[in-house]
Amino acid sequence: MSGLVLKLGPGERVLINGAVIENGERRSRLSIVSKNANILRLRDAIHPEEATTPVRRVCYIAQLVLAGDAAPDEAQHQILRGIDQLSQVFVAREWLQVLSIAGDLVRERNFYQALKILRRLIPEEDRLMSSDVA
Repeated sequence: MSGLVLKLGPGERVLINGAVIENGERRSRLSIVSKNANILRLRDAIHPEEATTPVRRVCYIAQLVLAGDAAPDEAQHQILRGIDQLSQVFVAREWLQVLSIAGDLVRERNFYQALKILRRLIPEEDRLMSSDVA
């Protein structure tokens, strides 16, 4: 069996195709076997007021698709434009590779995996932004 396996802690919530699923009192594993299911761990969700940086805004758009609050076609265009803009700042080979993979995933409409890989840039963005202030 292939697909995504979610390991949920007690009481943890996850959004699957627009439905909030809450785990019971024990840890559990949930296997998602349907391709292209829209999944978002609510503990990882970026709230609108937190989408204040370029990387977080791109992640937020991908998250909106997963939540069913944005049309995939329009979001795909916005995310790819954002990735292109981010590639002007994240010029190290490692980060350009992350952006390239994320772009490929978005083109394949795999928004969950794209969001997952784009989130890797958040600590680097935080570091860059804190060094600009200092």
